[in-house]
Amino acid sequence: MEQEEKADELEQEEGKESQPDYEAKIQELEHDLAVCRADAYNFRQRTIKERQDTRKRAQEEVIIAILPVLDNLDRALEAAHTEDPKGIITGVEMVQRQFLGVLEGLGVSVIKSEGEKFDPALHDASGTENISDPEQDGKIITERLKGYRTKDRVLRPAQVTVGKYEEEK
Repeated sequence: MEQEEKADELEQEEGKESQPDYEAKIQELEHDLAVCRADAYNFRQRTIKERQDTRKRAQEEVIIAILPVLDNLDRALEAAHTEDPKGIITGVEMVQRQFLGVLEGLGVSVIKSEGEKFDPALHDASGTENISDPEQDGKIITERLKGYRTKDRVLRPAQVTVGKYEEEK
């Protein structure tokens, strides 16, 4: 019997050795999970920082593009003290064209309004005006505030007055 007991003990020990060590495997998987979580957290943080840096660089590029316009506006104001009014008006018009050129370079364009058909996606009607010409019905009579857009979206709709045809009584 003693031999049988020893044989049983040997079989049990061999069985323990051949069974996988579940505790060690669990610890290994928990460690791997912690590493993956840390990697995901670091990736999120890095992505957030990269987005912030990209926005900051884009803002700086816009500011750099606008600075020459501001310089010319300063020159126009300095000239206001010495030159005639026509020269000042001409200078301010030049600054306006330069500014619009900068906006165009950034992909911004003015929304055409006067004489165009009212489009609620591009225009904000601030009122209507009675007109006697039926062909002007639904068309923009006056532009109160210019609108601007990029290729993809309207930045600010134009504020307009729309013509409304009424037959004379």
